[in-house]
Order: sequence, then structure tokens, then C-alpha cells
Amino acid sequence: MNMQTAPTPEQPTIMGIGRRQFIAIIAALMALNALAIDIMLPAFPNMAASLGLADPNKVQYVLLAYVIGFGGAQLFFGPISDRYGRRAPLLIGICLYVACAAAGAYAPSFEFLLAARVLQGIGAAATRVIAISIVRDTHHGRGMAATMSLVMMVFMVVPVIAPLTGQGIILFGEWHLIFLFMAVVAALVGAWALLRLPETLPLDQRRPLTVASVGQAFALVLSNRQTTFYTLATAFYFGSLFGFLNVAQPIYVDIYGLGAWFPIAFAMVAVVMAGSSFVNSLLVGRFGQRRLSHTALAAYFVLAVLLAVLASMGPVPFWQFYGIALLMMPLFGFVGANFNSIAMEPLGAVAGTASSVLGFAQTVGGGLVGALIGQAYDGTIFPLAIGYAAVAGIALVMVFIAEKGVLFGTTE
Repeated sequence: MNMQTAPTPEQPTIMGIGRRQFIAIIAALMALNALAIDIMLPAFPNMAASLGLADPNKVQYVLLAYVIGFGGAQLFFGPISDRYGRRAPLLIGICLYVACAAAGAYAPSFEFLLAARVLQGIGAAATRVIAISIVRDTHHGRGMAATMSLVMMVFMVVPVIAPLTGQGIILFGEWHLIFLFMAVVAALVGAWALLRLPETLPLDQRRPLTVASVGQAFALVLSNRQTTFYTLATAFYFGSLFGFLNVAQPIYVDIYGLGAWFPIAFAMVAVVMAGSSFVNSLLVGRFGQRRLSHTALAAYFVLAVLLAVLASMGPVPFWQFYGIALLMMPLFGFVGANFNSIAMEPLGAVAGTASSVLGFAQTVGGGLVGALIGQAYDGTIFPLAIGYAAVAGIALVMVFIAEKGVLFGTTE
């Protein structure tokens, strides 16, 4: 396997390009997914009114349609990238993303928009699967976790900028322009990857694309206890994030009356999440992926239970809700990158397929869990708080099973 740990000062490049540029390209590829979700949150009321949706909760399907396409297609891009390499499938996926984002700008109906979003998600699936596969091709162990943390730190800048950008677009134009903006950004990222990102999977390490070979690769992934249960834990845990995305706009605007300040409040949460990803990259080499991620997940569960108890007693003041959110959301920075790294670690020989299974579970599973949380919204934060506590508790059980009852370990 063409693999190396995170470069040292004596080893400043990865596959012939500078480490900083490598991390920036990988982060930009993954950020196309976050952009497709976060930029339209401020436009939900405009979209619902423009498309004639009687039920305002129905506009959430714009996110779910994207997530279904994004998650399902990852199962295909993994084996394809293990057979044909990383670059060609990646560029094809970006082209599909660009075309369907542009199509969304001219959607004549809600149904057409949902179809375009499914296809846009399919294109985005290539960016997510292949970006993580490339990191796995070139890293292992704590080095992979450290690099993924830096990728996530840059990636988290998008939730800071995207809602503000979306708000600005609908202030001076209409929501259709948001889709044109996504198409332009994706085209620029695709050009950057075409010019600078090398192929990381050598010809002699590619797997044949046959039913038997693909089946064997999936069997290797699904039969690995560590990979399977960390994947399930990540899916449930990220379900709470999808749930928050579904109801962030009505909570901030309708319950707490923030109005145009909604993107600012949303961005501040993203800032602390990005900061925690950077801190994780500094600490993971010293404390290990398991100790950091298990502690963060347990803390998230405790805070979620606290929020649920407060919400059950009546309306929660904004300062309490937002204060707890500022404590809970940074914990994603200590869980996401580490859980991904732990799940991928045993499966370097089938990195593309492993990444596709992990991505499918996270996005489709997490998206469906988030949709359940979002559709339960009743004008209060109680359903969200209960959802947080439930999925964090389930994720803890999955990790407990994966580690055979031993949590907070100090191994890789």
C-alpha cells in the first residue's frame, strides 16, 4: 500500500504536493457536501413560499433528497474507485454535481427540484468517498486521524460562511441563485483537483470490478467488528447533527426570534466546531483516538440529557439553549475524525469500498435519523433534545460493543 504517516518537517509533501495544499484540496472536496446543505438553510421560508408548499416542514425534503442520493451512491463509487483509481471517478462526480446544481436553479416545480437534488447528491458522493480513500491511501493510525482533523477544521469553515452567503443571496436576489453559486464553486474545486491532485492508487493495487471481487470487499468490511460498530455509532451520532440542520432555522427564527441574526448564531457554533477539530489534531497523537472520542461522546450524551430535562420543564431561555449548544457541538470535532479513522484503519486494502460503506451509513442512516428528529418538531426544542439524547446513547452502546466493553482505551 502506498502509505505514509502525516509528514514531518523532513517529509513536507504528500504524493508530490505540499501537505498544506493536499489538506486544502481534500477539505474543499468534502466541503462541497456541506455547502450543498448549509447554504440553503436561510432560504427555507423563501423556497416554501415560491414552490407553494402548504406544510413548511415539507421543505426539509430538499435536504433529505440530497442526503439519499449522496449516501446511496457512495456504495458504487467505492468499488469503482478501487478498480479505476481515484481521479477519474472523482472528476465525473464533480461534473454531475455542477450540472445538477445548475439544473436546480431552473426548477419549475418542487418535484423537479427534489430530483435534481438526488442527482446532485450522487455526484457529491464521489467527493466524499474518494477524499477519504485518498487520505487512507497515504496515511495510517494517528497520522490519519491528525490529518483528517485538519481536513475537518478547514471543512467546518463552510458552515460558517455558507449560511451567511445564502442569506446574502436571498437579500439581493432569489433562492434560485444559490444553486448557480454552488455550481460555480464546484467547478472551481474540480478544476483545482484536476490540475493538482495526483492519483494515489497504483495500478498494481487496484481490484477487479467483478461481482465476486466487490462482494468479497464488502464482506471484508461488514465482517470486521471494529469497522461495523464504529460505522453504526457514527451514523447515529451524526443523525443528531442532521436533525439540528433540519430545525435550526425554525428554532433560531421562530422560537427565539433571531431573524436575520440566524446565520450569525449558526456560524458561531460552526466556529467552535472547527476549533475543536484543530485541537483534536494536536491532542490525538498524545492521548489517542479512542480516549478522546469516547470521552467526547459520553460528554455529549450527558449534555443532551441535561437539555432534555430542561426542555421537559417548559420553555428554555435562549442563553441556556445556546450555551449548551456551544458545549455540545464542538464535541463533533473529537468524534467524527477519530471514529472515521478507527473504522477505516483495518481495511487499507479495500479503502474505497470501506469508505463507501462508512459514508453510506453515515449519510443515509444519519439523514433518516435526522429526518425523524426534524419531522417531530412541534414548535419547541423538546423533540430535538430527546433526539440528541437517544442517538448519543445508542452510539455509546455501539462503541461499547465494538470495543468489547472496554472504553477510553489508550491504543491507536
